[in-house]
Amino acid sequence: CIAMPRELITLQVGQCGNQIGLGFWNAALKEHRQANEEQLYDEALSSFFRNVDLRYDDPKDIPVGDGKGKIRGLKARAILVDMEEGVVKETTNSSLGSLFDQRQFITDVSGSGNNWAHGHEVYGPQYRDALNDTIRRTTEYCDSLQSFMLLHSLGGGTGSGLGTYILELLADEYPSVYRFSSCVFPSEDDDVITSPYNSILSLSKLCEFADCVLPIENQALMRICRSILDTEAKSAHKGRGVVQGHSITQSYLAPLAKGKGVPATVPKAHKEDEKPFDMMNSIAGHLLLNLTSSMRFEGTLNVDLNEITMNLVPYPSLHFLVSAMSPLYTLHDQSLPPRQLDQMFSDLLHPDYQLLDCDPANDTYLACALMVRGDVDMSDIRRNIAKMQNGLRFVPWNREGWKVGHCSVPAVGQRRSTLALANNCCIRKTFGKLVKRFERLYKSKAYVHHYTEYMDEAMFGDSINTVCNTTDEYEKLSPTTKEDSEQGPPPRMGPVF
Repeated sequence: CIAMPRELITLQVGQCGNQIGLGFWNAALKEHRQANEEQLYDEALSSFFRNVDLRYDDPKDIPVGDGKGKIRGLKARAILVDMEEGVVKETTNSSLGSLFDQRQFITDVSGSGNNWAHGHEVYGPQYRDALNDTIRRTTEYCDSLQSFMLLHSLGGGTGSGLGTYILELLADEYPSVYRFSSCVFPSEDDDVITSPYNSILSLSKLCEFADCVLPIENQALMRICRSILDTEAKSAHKGRGVVQGHSITQSYLAPLAKGKGVPATVPKAHKEDEKPFDMMNSIAGHLLLNLTSSMRFEGTLNVDLNEITMNLVPYPSLHFLVSAMSPLYTLHDQSLPPRQLDQMFSDLLHPDYQLLDCDPANDTYLACALMVRGDVDMSDIRRNIAKMQNGLRFVPWNREGWKVGHCSVPAVGQRRSTLALANNCCIRKTFGKLVKRFERLYKSKAYVHHYTEYMDEAMFGDSINTVCNTTDEYEKLSPTTKEDSEQGPPPRMGPVF
């Protein structure tokens, strides 16, 4: 019996979304090369990539079949959108350029001017037909499309405005396909002065049109990068050194397209060649790989993305998941000492390992998922969950609300790793910070005229109300003490294995 492939389409929108996408695709190629040494086009690879015959001007799809056919040429299931084409051009000219079908690019030259309204109300309608055609063409290459994954930021104009316009379009045209958003929240010291407006306007759309949101905070990513660099320095000081990782890029693409196969050696990516945000983008890319690992590779417990939404989203608007990963690593530090098994699970509760600036262990969980990869026994997973549960506060109607996935294929360079996805009331504090920044700016009506050129000012009020209502819903579910949370009906379900 041949399992049906389950495809995911990524939509990279704006400068940040496309930079994260570049890091993600580089990491994805590396991961699949490690797991697929025979260079076969199998079900795992088909989730993210098409296999195409490049002898034709319009490359012909080669189906998965029995999963034993050779890779002829890979094309990412990706749509790249930016209204200032610089980053997309960089991608085209990079060693990953041949991975993308340039018919899947939608670009302009003038940008959105850090203005949500310009991206949403001008570029959205202007490019609606092109977006529809491009998305339709990409979906037609899928046999069993499971999810759209939107990569974007909330602070600028294109990622926030046009990104959320695309989210609405997907909800209209493909209502049965899950819509995930991996979005970057701006830092409090963000240099885009209008980011509070952009963040609230786009966050309100995420509340309404996304099925699941994986927020990432710039401040948290910077903190994690500092922690990784400190660990590297300590390792080098102790004489272990840090062996740099390497880039797959051309070694897995262009040689295949030319029929030469993958070379035995791969050029190394040196740190001096890194761009300022490469490390941060790599971390965000690993989040998406770990999220989807259990649906791509074999394991004791496979988890689809629809199971994530089913188990972690108890109410439609409360679909924001706080992410934590252990160990913390990037493409360049894969020889760091491995974490002890139990320590790896404990890390997931620590604020330093969250991709948001928050502390979920000291707030209320609605539900939590653990995506475990590599050499870990189920007995160890159960034992650690029981240990973690003792110190955590869950809502009374779901006191043992765990969803567990186990993928036997480890992340590149790691013996084992974990990803935690927590639907936790601490997210309300992140929303609260954005609301305060918005109110501080809007009180003076500064820069409002730039927005009302394209939209009705009432949209500000509607958006802040939507965000505040979602914040209030989380607030109501967060009792003041653990004892408060223990009042209620008896637990109805145990951990979902």
